[in-house]
Amino acid sequence: MLIGVPKEIYPGEARVAIIPSGIQVLLDNGFDVVVQEGAGDGAHFGDEEYRACGASIAPSAESLYQQADIILKVRQPLDQEVPLLKPESTLICLLDAWFNLPLIGQLADKKIRSFALEFIPRTTRAQSMDVLSSMGAISGYRSVLAGAMALPQYFPMLMTAAGTIHPARVFIIGAGVAGLMAISTARRLGAVVEAYDTRAEVREQVESLGAKFVEFDLETESGNASGYASEKSEEFYRKQREQMTTKISQADLVITTAAIPGKPSPRLITKDMLHYMKKGSVIVDLAAERGGNVEGTVAGEKVYLDGVTLIGYTDHPGRVPVHASQLLTKNISTFLLNMAADGELNITLEDDIVAATLVTENGEIKHEGLKAQADNSAEKE
Repeated sequence: MLIGVPKEIYPGEARVAIIPSGIQVLLDNGFDVVVQEGAGDGAHFGDEEYRACGASIAPSAESLYQQADIILKVRQPLDQEVPLLKPESTLICLLDAWFNLPLIGQLADKKIRSFALEFIPRTTRAQSMDVLSSMGAISGYRSVLAGAMALPQYFPMLMTAAGTIHPARVFIIGAGVAGLMAISTARRLGAVVEAYDTRAEVREQVESLGAKFVEFDLETESGNASGYASEKSEEFYRKQREQMTTKISQADLVITTAAIPGKPSPRLITKDMLHYMKKGSVIVDLAAERGGNVEGTVAGEKVYLDGVTLIGYTDHPGRVPVHASQLLTKNISTFLLNMAADGELNITLEDDIVAATLVTENGEIKHEGLKAQADNSAEKE
């Protein structure tokens, strides 16, 4: 079977699904690989590097999609790409499926077999395929750098002839993959770091990185292996905001990471709470793409509100395209080869990873949650 790696056309996307060094493992497993001309340019990988590693180069997206049996992408196909997909081909990418139901319907109509990488379960066996963890770690790292660049003060403590500079105080909300990387990055830059999470069991991880674990007088949850917060009641969020106001008022930089799969981001910080923060302080909202954890965050932009800088960038991994693409290559190729043998796909729903990620096949929506959502939408119409 022929694997196609197209050039990403999603606005601002610099990553590529497979880098040149990842071609050989696909060839060794019996596949042929074609890469669209310029596909690696944003991540600084040239066409000649792909050729040298055994891939052929397609001159256009149309040419690539017409040939390829399997498409490996980073982002979901846009409207102009969907018609190019060959019927009954296989698509593997971050579909953002919960928020792209019309696209899912189109893929089903074209009889495209599609897999959503964001649905890969967070299990031990799937760790090497876990795209969200790989990209979440980059987002955590980049969030601290973005915050540090916007903060009008040093991060570390400095003792100089002109006086002592006290270290910045950083408060991180959420101790998942992104939060933990943010903690370690802020600590390396010399900040005093505190972190809060509704899951009490992450205390040990937070403290092992040198941060203080903050506790509020609220119920905690346990046994949530997804790495995400679960949805709470509005009363819970109200009490949480009350207790969080004091903590953010002491911080120079706040980083929020709370996300709930398939749902809008929970609102953790309101505009009223911003009034209590220090003038010149900064918030980096890593949940900006789904409405944000902070009232007033604008997705993709940096704005100023009540003396506070709100950073809502949604492309942190794309700002580190070399290593982001390297990690994606490992994640995506491992995912593909888990369900392949001798250059052919061997799809079985007895494999929990395949079952969790399969979205469309044979003209139908196979993912139960998305199918129910589609049925509900059809009934309302």
